[in-house]
Amino acid sequence: MRRETGATAEAVGTQTAVVARRRGGPRRGSAAAFRAAVEERLRALEREMAEVKGRVNGLIFLIAGTVVAQIILRLIE
Repeated sequence: MRRETGATAEAVGTQTAVVARRRGGPRRGSAAAFRAAVEERLRALEREMAEVKGRVNGLIFLIAGTVVAQIILRLIE
């Protein structure tokens, strides 16, 4: 059995509420709960974007270092 944590469980709950609303079911939660869910998803997205930014910066520095190393090796020859 898979346990869901924090944002995942809340996202699943939000999706369930959306599906229930589409099916004509009762509205679950309030506007404040919806805002809280959106804010949590936004924070998760910000964390993921920061991770992607860090990886891209790492790749840029790796490529720049490789170019510099190749230039130095050609100058030495």
